[in-house]
Amino acid sequence: MKYRINGDSDCPLAEVTLAKGEKIKIERGAMAYKANVDIVGKMNSNRKGLGGVLSAIGRSLTSGESMFITQAEGLSDGSIIGIAPAIPGTICKLEVGSKQYRLNTGAFLASDDSVNYVMKSQDLGKAFFGGTGGLYVMETAGEGDILVNAFGALVELTVTPDTPLTVDNEHVVAWDANLDYNIEIASGTFGFTTGEGLVNTFHGDGKVLIQTRNLHSLADALSPFLPDKSSGN
Repeated sequence: MKYRINGDSDCPLAEVTLAKGEKIKIERGAMAYKANVDIVGKMNSNRKGLGGVLSAIGRSLTSGESMFITQAEGLSDGSIIGIAPAIPGTICKLEVGSKQYRLNTGAFLASDDSVNYVMKSQDLGKAFFGGTGGLYVMETAGEGDILVNAFGALVELTVTPDTPLTVDNEHVVAWDANLDYNIEIASGTFGFTTGEGLVNTFHGDGKVLIQTRNLHSLADALSPFLPDKSSGN
């Protein structure tokens, strides 16, 4: 994928250049601008016909992702499309092929059309405690590039067999698909006296990408200053 980052480091967007007939997938609603690019909404499934419809509905119900995804196609060489994440922060490219990734909810921004993703089922413990897709989590497939977005800066951390890594669940963006992980309560009585809540502990040999900011913490910090809808004020 040929792209460049426009804007400042806090609120960037990705400008992708497409050749004639070249296609990419982008997150639904992420287009900011385009020139000589055709965009169409497609069912969020690799299957065709009724099976594809049922698959997209099932994925939406179980994982919370949209039933639809946007496909952009260049109509001439040098076509461009600007893709803006929903949150401020960092945009990063991951190379998919020999290495595959699992993505937390909201991390996907765009990918080559040759990159797909499948929904992998999680055990009930991970689904009950996790923010990583409920009963299912997104795993990449195919070969090409994928763009992910993070709230704040993006930090790469290493997991080794001798050094498991524990990360607050709300900071996880993506991780190597070969890593095992479990979601657990951080510490304290009922797990929440420290204020840390739920954490992901990764085991194995690979990388974990985390974001430096927590969207839910920001929402909690702003909540006292927002109008109370129930009171009409």
